[in-house]
Amino acid sequence: MAELDNNQSGDTRRDFLKKSSLFTALSLTPLTVLKAAEGKVDERFAELFEKIPLNLKVNNKPYVLKVEPRATLLDLLREQLHLTGTKKGCDHGQCGACTVHVDGKRVNSCLSLAVMNEGKSITTIEGLAKGDELHPMQAAFIKHDGFQCGYCTPGQIMSAVACVREGHANSKEEIREYMSGNICRCGAYPNIVDAIQEVKEKGTAI
Repeated sequence: MAELDNNQSGDTRRDFLKKSSLFTALSLTPLTVLKAAEGKVDERFAELFEKIPLNLKVNNKPYVLKVEPRATLLDLLREQLHLTGTKKGCDHGQCGACTVHVDGKRVNSCLSLAVMNEGKSITTIEGLAKGDELHPMQAAFIKHDGFQCGYCTPGQIMSAVACVREGHANSKEEIREYMSGNICRCGAYPNIVDAIQEVKEKGTAI
């Protein structure tokens, strides 16, 4: 009997928490959103949120956009701007496949909300080359076979460029340390390190 009472008590608490969460969400929802939801209860709740204006520069091209507050920079680049070179890997900031440069610094774009980049300058893998002229790091990756399946390669190259710019390519050990956030499931790490080291030693402006 005591066990039954405990189960009923647990159910009551769960019901209370569910209802409280629902009422809280509704109380924080703008009236315009609630009105838009009338007759559309089968649509996903996230689709009812109003889009927010966003101004930013991507690969030196200015954009004036409207994005959902919940959209990540990765989703914006891939789905709205169709810059699919930036890959969606783990979507949790653990593999580095989505690495881009934000105001010159490397960032996991899957962890950055698009709206947080208002007024910033974004560089993706598509923005490294100058026309048909490859970026020195891209050329070095090809020379040293720094990729196999190629899925992680855009993020690897973006991190590699930042690694050299940040002054963290002074030895193979240092390169490995500062590239550790980028996973290559094919295991091309030695070749990637060689490519980065060559670019660093040549002193090529990147």
